[in-house]
Amino acid sequence: MITIFATLRVKEGKMNDAKAAIKDVAAKIKVDEPGCLAYVPHTVKGAGNENIIMMYEKYADKDALKEHSANFPKTLEKLLPLLEPGMDIKTCNEIV
Repeated sequence: MITIFATLRVKEGKMNDAKAAIKDVAAKIKVDEPGCLAYVPHTVKGAGNENIIMMYEKYADKDALKEHSANFPKTLEKLLPLLEPGMDIKTCNEIV
């Protein structure tokens, strides 16, 4: 299995819009991408983190991640304009 941890920076004043958009994204991925086993957005507590969304994503295999990547621009078309440029994405392989 492949796990992704992604940190997204939301533009100032756009967090409510971003949360609404990402809820729609998560619901769509759940239906359209059976190889995506988890797609869980989180807000981050603490000063300086007001505009941060962190994603926990889990994919069954490389093919499932490729499918997600291919769908990325269309799936996130409403969310991307609400984000600052550049996402911090960590691709991880489970040890156990």
